[in-house]
Amino acid sequence: MDHFLYRNGALHAEDVPVAVIAAAVGTPFYVYSTATLTRHYHLFTEALAPLPNLVCFAIKSLSNVAVLKTLGDLGAGMDVVSGGEYLRAKAAGVPGERIVFSGVGKTREEMRLALEGGIRQFNVEGEPELRALSEVAAGLGRTAPITIRVNPDVDARTHEKIATGKKENKFGIPIERASAVYAEAAALPGIEVIGIDVHIGSQLTELEPFEQAYLKVADLTRRLRSEGHDIRRLDLGGGLGIPYTRSNEAPPLPTDYGALIKRTVGDLGCEIEIEPGRLISGNAGLLVASVIYVKNGEGRDFLILDAAMNDLVRPSMYGAHHDIIPVIEPAPGTAPHPYDVVGPVCETGDTFAKGRPVAPLREGDLVAFRSAGAYGAVMASEYNTRPLVPEVLVKGDQFAVIRARPSFDEILKRDTIPSWLE
Repeated sequence: MDHFLYRNGALHAEDVPVAVIAAAVGTPFYVYSTATLTRHYHLFTEALAPLPNLVCFAIKSLSNVAVLKTLGDLGAGMDVVSGGEYLRAKAAGVPGERIVFSGVGKTREEMRLALEGGIRQFNVEGEPELRALSEVAAGLGRTAPITIRVNPDVDARTHEKIATGKKENKFGIPIERASAVYAEAAALPGIEVIGIDVHIGSQLTELEPFEQAYLKVADLTRRLRSEGHDIRRLDLGGGLGIPYTRSNEAPPLPTDYGALIKRTVGDLGCEIEIEPGRLISGNAGLLVASVIYVKNGEGRDFLILDAAMNDLVRPSMYGAHHDIIPVIEPAPGTAPHPYDVVGPVCETGDTFAKGRPVAPLREGDLVAFRSAGAYGAVMASEYNTRPLVPEVLVKGDQFAVIRARPSFDEILKRDTIPSWLE
């Protein structure tokens, strides 16, 4: 469920007409719903209760500081994968004890930043990182709390570019080597082993892969405890998918996911962490664009929008589907027309959909891409010197620009001319 609905024939973001935002901000723009973010966060906390838990929002899905503050003020933790994301979480007022540092390529500078600023734990991906973290922590006279990410070799049955739990993926250590790596961690200075981490992929639409992975984690917990390790926290990752169409696609609900967690690892007495991103932010956002031209081609018609692949790259990168709807609700009985929906970038790949049935549209009409809150603005670029898309946050009948569209002067001033060209 989201809070983007038609009222009196006009698409609203909560209580604000989308067309009103477009008139104030210009298109294209992203708009996020506070009510949807809040509801989706609480779905997870309620699903995990009464287990001790922390729901850590995966910042990589949507990193605007205003969104992070919205969730942080509700009590959410944050899952970060870079020093920049760590600083975003801190800027949103999230304390270090609610920030988890994940990612396969943490640098010593990032480790130092988190150790000095406060950190809940590092999710360590391998022995080289473990030794580097020991070196940095010991040098600072600090102790780094860690989990070690194990790779359970489970097929998440998702897109190959977002599967992370198979043995050929770059993430974690093979679960068969866990005993040896945990033994090394326990012997290193500046390291405190507190738990186990696992994450098998993103946009999972069934629970069986989670169950396979979590049962392996439960067995590993018992084994590591028998070997003398104090395993008291399980980081179970994220990855639960969302419906990108309004058809029969129905990924599992957070309640079913919570029941699975209780069934597989709930008897271990561990604190549970999960790191949802897409399910909290995905359906909480729209990308709104204007029709520049309707072009008649050879056997097909094109909707040419002012949004492009650099604003929403998922269709080009993953072949991803986003429902595309008009901001003004079509009259009852209006027959849809098939369009190739494209952007203005000089790439054939700048295509959002082919042959997509949409109500007939004209130049200047507004359209909205549903389910665009996750991996939308965070993956945007200024390709073709197109300014980054502004972001807007709505709460009830209020809206605010939470990232402004840069001017061309601001973009050009970032470049510098070396002295030999002056």
